[in-house]
Amino acid sequence: MRRPFYSDPADHIESTDPVRVSRYRGITRLNHWVTAFSLIVLALSGLAFFSPSLYFLTGLFGGGQIARWLHPIVGVVLFFSFLLLFLQMWRLNLPKPEDTTWLANIDGVVTGNEEKLPELGKYNAGQKFIFWAMSVLIVVLIVSGIMMWEQYFGGIVSIPTRRVATLIHSIAAVAIILVFILHVFAAFWVRGTLRAMTRGDVTGGWAWRHHRKWLREVAGRSGSGPAE
Repeated sequence: MRRPFYSDPADHIESTDPVRVSRYRGITRLNHWVTAFSLIVLALSGLAFFSPSLYFLTGLFGGGQIARWLHPIVGVVLFFSFLLLFLQMWRLNLPKPEDTTWLANIDGVVTGNEEKLPELGKYNAGQKFIFWAMSVLIVVLIVSGIMMWEQYFGGIVSIPTRRVATLIHSIAAVAIILVFILHVFAAFWVRGTLRAMTRGDVTGGWAWRHHRKWLREVAGRSGSGPAE
């Protein structure tokens, strides 16, 4: 007899034979890790030029000249890589009424007492905040970065404008590093989350506990098949 796709809220995150629910396709996971790797390279190379005390980080890339050449190129890679993620996920990250309730009971999320939380779609309010913060900051970074890219745009951007762009770029860079740290922390904090982006699936118990509305939608679309 086929096991039900989801059955009981008591279904645990770990069991001897947990039901697996597909959450991300392989191409989405690859896209995610290209974005993450690009952001790490940009953070390290950018910090190297942020302060003389951090210039030693250029050694990770073979020296200052290579780091300075690599930084804007990887910035372009980040923009287009995240753009692909944005096109796939923006509808799922639109605000929903249940997000307000989730935020009002954020203490339950932190302590693991999620009885008062509403049924959620694929993403909760915290995940949506990270998504939209990344979206806005990456646009700010690419626009200000282009204004700073003297090799190709030095002749069309005035020096005062470039100075303002440098300040904005620096502030946005610090902000996106903090958002990235928050994203990584949350992935480790909520047990079972990291598996979704490493193996592509989660347990039925994890989906029931954290994203029950999404699980119902998946079950309704495919009967007993995986999520797309």
